[in-house]
Amino acid sequence: MATPLLPNSRTEPNGSPLIRVLSYNIRSMRDDTDALARIITACAPDVVLVQEAPRFFRWRKKLARLAAASGQVLLTGGATAAGPAILCSLRATVERTEDVLLPLTPGLHRRGFATAVVRFGAVRVGLLSCHLSLQRDERREQAAMLLDRLAGLGVEHAVAGGDLNEGPDGPAFRLLSASLQDCRAVAPWGGADTWPHSEPPQRIDAVFATRGIEVLGCGVPPPLSASPERGDRHAQPGVTRADLTAATDHLPVLAALRVPVA
Repeated sequence: MATPLLPNSRTEPNGSPLIRVLSYNIRSMRDDTDALARIITACAPDVVLVQEAPRFFRWRKKLARLAAASGQVLLTGGATAAGPAILCSLRATVERTEDVLLPLTPGLHRRGFATAVVRFGAVRVGLLSCHLSLQRDERREQAAMLLDRLAGLGVEHAVAGGDLNEGPDGPAFRLLSASLQDCRAVAPWGGADTWPHSEPPQRIDAVFATRGIEVLGCGVPPPLSASPERGDRHAQPGVTRADLTAATDHLPVLAALRVPVA
């Protein structure tokens, strides 16, 4: 069965915003940044939850350039969150942001959360970008901290996304999906696997939403075919396999969500 396109961003007649959220590990922009910007632009997100943002020399300028090249603005995060960041379109009105550094385990990489509360029209939405530990037990602890942090944002509706470094059967992933909607599992769209470098490939990147949000579709954007004779009407316009390969080592996750008016 062919995959339909996700709906475009809009505001419903009752005021409910339909938003597009992209979660993307960009590997510190060490690859083809033009391809990266083309992928983000083609996905037309309202929010980009970034992992492995640049953290060292001129990191803010690099992130700002990526945002500008892809029709976004830099909202928060980067080095101040140990890698996670949030970009957003001008459709979002920013209420507040906070970058959170998590407890450091000696010998392991420092982790953090980039968080924000934004408004789409009259609807407030909490946002969180994360990149969980490579160590299984620490990942589970960080997932619990993520849920606490979302609850502390003080909003009814929230979206979290990131690189979990484990698949849906892992303890951190299971903890999150027990409290939040795993958007890919709720409304599969496009591709599933986000880490193509293992055998078999794995789904280690995800977008989660609080229970009241309606998930319209979520997955890896299907790329255009390299063969002109093949029909591409169900591919994400502007997304090519070449750009997906050149942009970074992960594949992006795009979700379309309808957030109800309170």
